[in-house]
Amino acid sequence: MQPFTQEQTSYLSGFMEGVRQIQAEGLPFLGQNANGQFTNDASQAVAQEETVHGTPIDDLCKEERIKYEQNGLDCYDTILAHAMENKFVEGDDLFRFKFYGMFHVTPAQESYMLRARIPGCVLKTHQFRGLAEIARDWGSGYCDVTTRGNLQVRELMPPNLPATLDKLVDLGLTSKGSGADNVRNVTATPTTGFDKDELIDVMPLAKGMHHYILNNRDLYGLPRKFNISFDSGGAISVCADTNDIAFYAVRLKEETDGLEPGVYFRMQLCGITGHKQFATDSGVLLTPSETIPVAAAILRVFIENGDRTNRKKARLKYLVDKWGIPKLLEETAEKLTFPLRHIPLESCEVPKPKVKHGHLGVYKQKDDRNYIGVVIPVGRTPVDMVDKLCDIADQYGSGEVRLTVWQNLIIPNVPDEQVEEAKKAIIAAGCHYSATSISGGLIACTGNTGCKFAATNTKGNSVELAKILESRVELDQPINIHLTGCNHSCAQHYIGDIGMMGVQVKLDSGEKVDGYNIVLGGGVDDDQFVAKEAFKGIPYSQIPDLLECLLKTYQANRQDRETFAQFTRRTNIEDLKNLMAANTQSIAA
Repeated sequence: MQPFTQEQTSYLSGFMEGVRQIQAEGLPFLGQNANGQFTNDASQAVAQEETVHGTPIDDLCKEERIKYEQNGLDCYDTILAHAMENKFVEGDDLFRFKFYGMFHVTPAQESYMLRARIPGCVLKTHQFRGLAEIARDWGSGYCDVTTRGNLQVRELMPPNLPATLDKLVDLGLTSKGSGADNVRNVTATPTTGFDKDELIDVMPLAKGMHHYILNNRDLYGLPRKFNISFDSGGAISVCADTNDIAFYAVRLKEETDGLEPGVYFRMQLCGITGHKQFATDSGVLLTPSETIPVAAAILRVFIENGDRTNRKKARLKYLVDKWGIPKLLEETAEKLTFPLRHIPLESCEVPKPKVKHGHLGVYKQKDDRNYIGVVIPVGRTPVDMVDKLCDIADQYGSGEVRLTVWQNLIIPNVPDEQVEEAKKAIIAAGCHYSATSISGGLIACTGNTGCKFAATNTKGNSVELAKILESRVELDQPINIHLTGCNHSCAQHYIGDIGMMGVQVKLDSGEKVDGYNIVLGGGVDDDQFVAKEAFKGIPYSQIPDLLECLLKTYQANRQDRETFAQFTRRTNIEDLKNLMAANTQSIAA
């Protein structure tokens, strides 16, 4: 046992002196014993060790100590001071600034990246224009659409951070809690409210969840980041099953345990693609109005019981690995005024399959108007393009855009008679809407030009790769290619038809170059599958030829209208490589 420190000795001396004074004056005594039980006997009382939800201060990991010493929301004065001094953040405040969505991304860039919150992934055009103005006036000149249907602005300098945060508020937006150990951007089916196939409009639920999080201070500073998503049961995927909590709209087929047939939500838990794990059905069926209270209760259980000693074991997944879903639900139920209903999955109708790349192209809405899905290669949107797209949404739509987790966007509410003009305007803006282009299914994380963790230039590599492949291969079915710079998998490479994770590859000459490990056959929702490893350590310079051969081998050997995912899942990797070798020889001949 370690001897008491001087500070502890001083504290205990003061504590016992207080006890003696209370006894001398005949005042009643209240204290706690070593087990935390309350006692009126001073001889049994001991000083209680301070903890964070039961974890002793000395056992906290670095980030938890930072939060313990000062809540991240209390660093605004530091942001102002650094702006006045034109000074970059340092030390523990590097972590705290993320509570305001400000990331100092050195050494990749000696600047800040702003991550906004876009609740439900919906933006009014004046908000989109305002974010573009931030990028134009103070940043990089472009916005990035993320895989959470969100927006980032890069290359902000210290003097402009306060003005940036103020402008977000003026736009009706915020960046609070968009980084660090907080609930991240709440996502919703991007076509919700006008999707003719959906079961329920989930936008009110996504926005309700967003505002609840913003207005409850105790929901800032979780053991680790947390993702929540609402799927409307419609045709377009929001990748809800990659979230910590996924609410999927379903239809109950017949009266079950007193519940009338109708639309409810099944709750899935613990999706985390960086660990190759999809969310698992919890067995719980909820009414729409119960979803937010249940999420709020689960968050509190996570706050109170999540691991605060080991960052690598702090996500909700690890609490459930330790407890199991039944215990998590038991603890959650204690925080609710209504019981959790456990209804078999078989009692619900099988959801309609998602339409792959249904977020691209022209589709009818439930009100007989149309939405147009626009391709934004790897989500990078120059500010002049933002202005043109907003003009299109204002002139032909309803002044609104929907961001997608596929790094593209949707312009809704276009009347039939204006669809062709809108399509021409999209082409004139430098974009397109083809659902079977390589660029339409291209997803890439920031890469090493803006992230210190990334091993490769994912965005640069992906745009170049798309141009090469589109000049060599003509697709008749949509394919997703996901490039992620590291194993954090921000681009969710394990759910792509073709997933690529950046690595540095050592050539025979000893030179190190950008390369990728390649996985095949991934999918989400009704097509859920963790992609399987096919190629390791391939230099990027060889990848265009390799993927051209792979795609042409698929086209030559598929059965009927078999998808790329179906083909690669049924084909053994060694057999696939043999088919590719034969295809290469055939082309050469």
